[in-house]
Amino acid sequence: MTLLKIARMGHPVLLQPALPVADPQAPAIRTLVADMIETMLDAGGVGLAAPQVHQSLRLFVYRVPETRSTGEDDPPRLPAALINPVLEPVDDDMVDRMEGCLSIPGLRGWVPRYRRIAWRGVNAQGQETHGIATGFLANVFQHEYDHLNGILYPMRMTDLGRMGFDTEMARYGERP
Repeated sequence: MTLLKIARMGHPVLLQPALPVADPQAPAIRTLVADMIETMLDAGGVGLAAPQVHQSLRLFVYRVPETRSTGEDDPPRLPAALINPVLEPVDDDMVDRMEGCLSIPGLRGWVPRYRRIAWRGVNAQGQETHGIATGFLANVFQHEYDHLNGILYPMRMTDLGRMGFDTEMARYGERP
């Protein structure tokens, strides 16, 4: 496996809609997924979208560490992939979530996100999969899905005064 270079804010690949994956079981896609998981873990991330590694494709990898799980409806999850995902809000209920991004290192901000989403797509084994995500997983899915549509989290923020450096937000910005 190979560690991939992560595109940073300002690179045009992050601002364009990604293309569907034509063959989710292609060897090149399997390699990309494995390399993205390794890159995500090496960087200490919980999600990584293909555009973030300079591949304009509709796929992302994710995980839910035990320390980020919010309960029975949001259990810890090992690293996995979602290919050609489709997300839809279950209702209009939203919550502000503190987010960071591997493509915007050193910064965090409060972003409004849907509390519950329905999702579907193809997993790394080429099987169709679907479900309802809540808690941390819902947040990760929405963040990564935005990457597939050329959206970075600051573009979703309603108040840029609620954005700051990691160290300062950890000290002063924990409450919405």
